[in-house]
Amino acid sequence: MELQEAKEKFISTWGSLGTLWGINKAMAQIHALLWISPDPLSMEDIMEELHISRGNTSTNLRQLMDWGIVYKENKIGERKEYFASEKDVQELSKQIAKERSRREIEPTIKVLKEISRIKDDGSPQTKEFIQQTSALYELADTANTMLNKVVNQEHNWITKTLIKLIK
Repeated sequence: MELQEAKEKFISTWGSLGTLWGINKAMAQIHALLWISPDPLSMEDIMEELHISRGNTSTNLRQLMDWGIVYKENKIGERKEYFASEKDVQELSKQIAKERSRREIEPTIKVLKEISRIKDDGSPQTKEFIQQTSALYELADTANTMLNKVVNQEHNWITKTLIKLIK
């Protein structure tokens, strides 16, 4: 397999995986392209490489910057904006975990906390509802606390955490 074929396969696969992680295909493909590119790319470079529209590219670049995994870079003497991805896999993983927690887990925990504290009218249905939603709230809150501790570890956090779990 040659580089171009491998590159296309990686970008396509990353795009498909992105939809499983809750982001759109174009966003994941843009990230994949920037991640494997040795130099920052302009919006035009991205559009040409992935065959996507300016609007789609612009919207997804903004979202990737909101996630904190893509950033703008300036080139001296150039008016174009260039974009690059975080290259450190561990930093990238930490940032994605933080954002997923903030966007998905924390709002879910808030709802679970609220609904598990309804007034107990003494009925079996209410007792079961409170018991099950409280248990789910506790599990989600504990898991989120653990995730935050892991994410806030210093460099090499994955290795350190795995070693601690093995011991």
